[in-house]
Formats: sequence, structure tokens, C-alpha cells
Amino acid sequence: MLPRFVGRLGVADAVTIANAALGFVAVVVAFVDIDLAARLILLAAVADGLDGILARRYGGTEAGPYLDSLADVASFAVAPAVLAFVVVTAGLNIGFETVTAGLLLVTAVCALFVATAVTRLGMYTAYDVTGSYTEGVQTTLAATILGAAILADVAGPWLVLAITGAFCYLMVSRIEYPDLLVRDAAIMGVVHVLAVLVPEFAARSFPFALLILGMAYMTLSPWFYWREGPETGRAGVHGNA
Repeated sequence: MLPRFVGRLGVADAVTIANAALGFVAVVVAFVDIDLAARLILLAAVADGLDGILARRYGGTEAGPYLDSLADVASFAVAPAVLAFVVVTAGLNIGFETVTAGLLLVTAVCALFVATAVTRLGMYTAYDVTGSYTEGVQTTLAATILGAAILADVAGPWLVLAITGAFCYLMVSRIEYPDLLVRDAAIMGVVHVLAVLVPEFAARSFPFALLILGMAYMTLSPWFYWREGPETGRAGVHGNA
């Protein structure tokens, strides 16, 4: 007897499910190799964009939006929170032998990141999937900025903690973020891939470039990004969560 998903899920769904698996692997790897964990999170972001492209090309399924949000919980909520936890506790020499104020603070911030990311994903799935914009910083963007900052080696433990805490509010804010145009999404995708494949090239130029692009979109797009144009020119479909 075949599993119940046979014939019900498509190619895009398979990529989405692989995205969730990448999130789990990133969590495990974070305790061994921080840079590799950051690269896996960025790779998951590439997969998150790819499943949208495949859904538009081959058609989506009814389960697609739900799978996408569930996968994002693993890759862009839990994985970056664990990565931030490891970076901060290691950088500040916070041990686990006893419960300290520092350990409680880091744990609380990272747990709140997961909680607000899950809240944001639920709100997106319920209200924003079919729109041309979404409210709050996308979990994919938050994870990308965190991963790129760590991979570019420009953020110390206190800054990582501050960024993680800031996203706890930004992900559930009412700030409107437009879908990227296909052209801009393609540029981001190329930089994403290069940051994953050759992160140390030219003094970590690609992770740094990805960080700059992500920060530029986060800070400028709600006010200055060009929103007009046909829907076919936008890179939505599950890619704005």
C-alpha cells in the first residue's frame, strides 16, 4: 500500500519538505560547526524560493501553503534561534552547569524568536498568502540576515542577541513588506547560492553582500520599493513567509 501523500503532493512540495529537513540538520550542526549551520539555513532559504518557482511552473497543491509554513518553522524559526543561542552562549562563555541570569536571558530571547516566528507564519498563511505584500518581517528574511551576519563574521555575540531580539518585534509588526519582483528575487537568489557555496571567497564578500541586500530590503522596501506592475512580475507564492 502506497503512502497517502503519493499522487497528492507535487515537486514543489518535495522541495518544501527538504527545506524542513535542512532546518533540522542546521540545528544539529550548530553545536559542531557554526558556519556550516549558517550555510544550511541560507540553503533552506534558497529552497524556500525554489518551491515557489516550481509551484508556479508545475502547479501547486492544496497542502502546499501548509507544508510551506510548517517547513519554515523548522528552517526559519527553530534553526536560526538555535544558531543564535549557540553563537551567544559560546561567545559570552555562558556555561550550562548551572542556571544563570545570562543563560536565562539568552534562552528567553531565542524562545521568543521562535514564538513570534510561528505567530508570523500562522498570520501569513491565514491572511497574506494571496496578497502582493505581507505584514511584518518575513521569517525567511530574518533567518537570512542572522545567518549572513554570522557567516560574514561581522556580528559579535551581543549584536547577534540584539538582532534576534529585534526580530521578535519586527516579525509581528504591522509594517508592510511587498513581494520582490522576479528580477530582484533572482539577484538575491544568486547571492544566496554564492554565499552558501563559497562563503570565504574574497574576505567573505558574498555573505556580506547578502547581509547588505537583506538589510536594504528590510529597511527601505516598505517605503521605497516599486509596487506597481503585473502579478507575473512578482516572486510571491509561498516565498514571502
